[in-house]
Amino acid sequence: MMQTHREYAEALFMLAVEENSVEEYTSALALVDSLVKENPEYIEFLASPAFSLDERVQAIDEAFGAAVPENVVSFLKILCESSRIRSLEDCIEEFKKLIMALSETSVATVYSAIPLSEEQKQGICAKLSKITGKSIEATYIIDKSLIGGLKIDVDGKTFDGSIKHRLNEVKDVIIG
Repeated sequence: MMQTHREYAEALFMLAVEENSVEEYTSALALVDSLVKENPEYIEFLASPAFSLDERVQAIDEAFGAAVPENVVSFLKILCESSRIRSLEDCIEEFKKLIMALSETSVATVYSAIPLSEEQKQGICAKLSKITGKSIEATYIIDKSLIGGLKIDVDGKTFDGSIKHRLNEVKDVIIG
């Protein structure tokens, strides 16, 4: 299923690159994403078979036709017509990943049991930048279940140095 999200995102990304409109498409998708997150019932409406496809497609035109590029509107319509509109958020995330790859930036999610200082955050980003060879855009999440240490997701890899992970490793060794 993740592959489908990527295929849709790649198609839109290639159009954006071809038209030299990557920033415009990125802004448009950010607008669509924020509006959909503020109004989750809109996606339910677009996915509902209780309304005709024409009504749903027309709603996309009315909501976004004047606000975003034509190809982004067409992208939304295609998702609606193919009954994949519920995957819009995943498609947008895949699009963002492609943008990051183009700009040689990686997105990292850093989980810690306690809040990190700015100095610690900078150190983590510097280390990840050295590992990936890219600049890092990090999101920090507090996860008390880690007990201590860090868990970092970057470029599809997970680095888990949390106490919870270490305890699970010890448990696996003991249990056999």
